Amino acid sequence: GPGQADMYAGLQELGVANGEDLKETLTNCTEPLKAIEQFQTENGVLLPSLQYALPFLDLHGTPRLEFHQSVFDELREKLLERVSAIALEGKVEERYKKLEDLLEKSFSLVKMPSIQPVVMCVMKHLPKVPEKKLKLVMADKDLYKACAVEVKRQIWQDNQALFGDEVSPLLKQYILEKENILFSNDISFLQNFFSPSPKTRRQGEVVQKLTQMIGKNVKLYDMVLQFLRTLFLRTRNVHYCTLRAELLMSLHDLEISEICTVDPCHKFTWCLDACIREKFVDNKRARELQGFLDGVKKGQEQVLGDLSMILCDPFAINTLALSTIRHLQDLVGQDTLPRESPDLLLLLRMLSLGQGAWDMIDSQVFKEPKMEAELITRFLPLLMSFVVDDHTFTVDQKLPSEEKGPIPYPSTIPEAFTKFLQENRIACEIGLYYILHITKQRNKNAFLRLLPALVETFSDLAFSDIFLHLLTGNLTLLSDEFALEEFCTSLFDGFFLTACSRKENVHRHVLRLLLHLHHKVAPAKLETLQKALEPTKQSGEAVKELYNQLSEKLELRKPSPAEVTETPSMELPLPSVPTPASR
Repeated sequence: GPGQADMYAGLQELGVANGEDLKETLTNCTEPLKAIEQFQTENGVLLPSLQYALPFLDLHGTPRLEFHQSVFDELREKLLERVSAIALEGKVEERYKKLEDLLEKSFSLVKMPSIQPVVMCVMKHLPKVPEKKLKLVMADKDLYKACAVEVKRQIWQDNQALFGDEVSPLLKQYILEKENILFSNDISFLQNFFSPSPKTRRQGEVVQKLTQMIGKNVKLYDMVLQFLRTLFLRTRNVHYCTLRAELLMSLHDLEISEICTVDPCHKFTWCLDACIREKFVDNKRARELQGFLDGVKKGQEQVLGDLSMILCDPFAINTLALSTIRHLQDLVGQDTLPRESPDLLLLLRMLSLGQGAWDMIDSQVFKEPKMEAELITRFLPLLMSFVVDDHTFTVDQKLPSEEKGPIPYPSTIPEAFTKFLQENRIACEIGLYYILHITKQRNKNAFLRLLPALVETFSDLAFSDIFLHLLTGNLTLLSDEFALEEFCTSLFDGFFLTACSRKENVHRHVLRLLLHLHHKVAPAKLETLQKALEPTKQSGEAVKELYNQLSEKLELRKPSPAEVTETPSMELPLPSVPTPASR
């Protein structure tokens, strides 16, 4: 069959007899047994001592094939060891010359399964496999598959399309993994999307595979970055920015200086990585990051495109936003205005740069976005006034109130706040993080006061997956409030349900939340919610699946018909039965 032919592919070119030759010999001879003996002698293992050993093996019933196979395996192992040794010994030119000669001699046997490992081993150790051989490998699917990654890198670096085909499924997998975490059914304020440390994240399968594929090859690294930029532009998906940073830091962990020293973002990313680990930008690192931004020289502005992508990573934004909220609280205590705090201004500058990443890469205009003065002079002081409102309310609650009634919590929101959330991206991001902050503090009053401002936000940020993932997690801290009609109406009717029908992802997040907290919600409210959240024909599989899970859980909660009928009617006075203890 064709398999047979393949097994001995290339032997004839080397002047080694194969099965076909034996067939020919036997067809054209008069004494077949003599012919076979002669063929064995000419093509057997040429060792004088074997002349007597082989008949002895025959007596023991060991087939010649088995013997030859074991000799062959032994020799192949020795050869593989030898090739690896040659790759390390002597002068560089000499060792590569030896390997190239060996490749020349053995390449014609590359299709023989028994010899293939040797040929592959030789190629693996050659820093530059001859172009002709690479082309032959590329043209043959099976050979390409069998190649070591060291050889594939040489093929990929001049074949962007082929490399793209290898990388593409990994990038898809990466995005899918991120989305699975954001939509996971486990809701908790302790464990969320941002919990894993940078180092843990870099151990992920996709990052590790890409790191392995790139090796120390700058050209391949650049190609991957180009893919990530292109995909980020095409989809606006910020997870590509995370991967951009993780990949660089994974190469940093392995100390691959060939790449780290040529990526102009390396030191900035390294410093930011430490901040992300601490979930806070401290003063010393703030100075360092500022130094990198101020140090961008004329003519090198393009690096801002890369830095903005690093800062657009949700893990970076999360760290900058949390640090901003912490700074604002400190400023309230110190009676200082936002514009007087250089640290706060730097955080805003980096948030701006990160939030402007897409526009910058799209327009190819590499300059830092202008900071709107109003953000600093009006919006941040507004947030600080909310912090003050909370302090005042808390203190008021503790004061003895003989003459005055209880002071109500301020329920209106300044119009300016709502307007900022609608029109200013940075204000919106910080506003949302402030709301997450008060929810985490279980501050129900402040939460209900600010919630209406979330219905319309800058490019619907309040309905983005990352925010809703964090909000649903923090709302578990207010789980007892779900029994109250007023709270549920504000949260569901006033916020979630305003977007459910037009945004599939919001529908999913509400169902996730209810799956987790349904037992806390008042039954009447739960019933109306169940009706409101019923999937439509347009709903995707994920929504239907979640809705079914929720319906099953609610079915189990209903009292069984038996329980309902047996309750005695209360009109008749019940006879008092003395309990044993009261006698």
